[in-house]
Amino acid sequence: MPIGLILTGGSAKANVALAKRAEQAGIDAVFSVEFFNQHGYVVLGAIAQETRLHRQRVLRALTTLRTRMQREVPPVFRGTVEIDETYVGGRWRNRRNRPPGRTSPQGRGTTLKTPVFGILCRGGQVWAQVVPNVSRATLLPLIRRRVRAGTTVWSDTFTSYTGIALKGYVHRLVRHSPGSYGQGERHINGLEGFWGYCKRRLAAKGGIRRERLPLYLAEYVWRYNHRRLSIDQQTTQLMRLLQQHSQNPGG
Repeated sequence: MPIGLILTGGSAKANVALAKRAEQAGIDAVFSVEFFNQHGYVVLGAIAQETRLHRQRVLRALTTLRTRMQREVPPVFRGTVEIDETYVGGRWRNRRNRPPGRTSPQGRGTTLKTPVFGILCRGGQVWAQVVPNVSRATLLPLIRRRVRAGTTVWSDTFTSYTGIALKGYVHRLVRHSPGSYGQGERHINGLEGFWGYCKRRLAAKGGIRRERLPLYLAEYVWRYNHRRLSIDQQTTQLMRLLQQHSQNPGG
């Protein structure tokens, strides 16, 4: 079903104008939600209460929007990029029958968490994707697909990144140590900051199903890549995505 979206933080007049734009775009259900407020949280129950629509209908609407965000992929990166992997989810406190004294495993190789790989262009955009594993066979093809040859690539010393230079890149290493956050250009702080942003947003939701993680990740990537736009400009971008959906629901 075609959907629409209104961003809070604007005036009632602005909301009416957005509703008219949605109607002109052929979108027949306009949602007033806190999708891009200053906190960056979406409260499904609050949206359902405000719009007087069933929670499942609201969830389908938000899923449609995140699906459209997922398809808006940044162009191939060049210049200077940072690459890194992280793990999300798998908190023991969100699981029944937790073994006494057990905490969530940390770091590479844990089976409870979901691996995510990301690439950040310094001064530009970010791309991230859930991956089946963080092996060299998985990560190197993604780097070659998303980063132009000749680009300077910064990474830590994880063994899966061995061989990047042989693929036509200028590979620079960041050697992590306790209390060290990198100096000058020798860091991957931009991407690590993005990981922190994603994890805070996911933690605020109290846990999500693993199969839905790619959609939420797409939302956070979209937010980051449009962070310099005003609320009105972000609204225009979202309306464009939704209009594309209404014109081609299967595309």
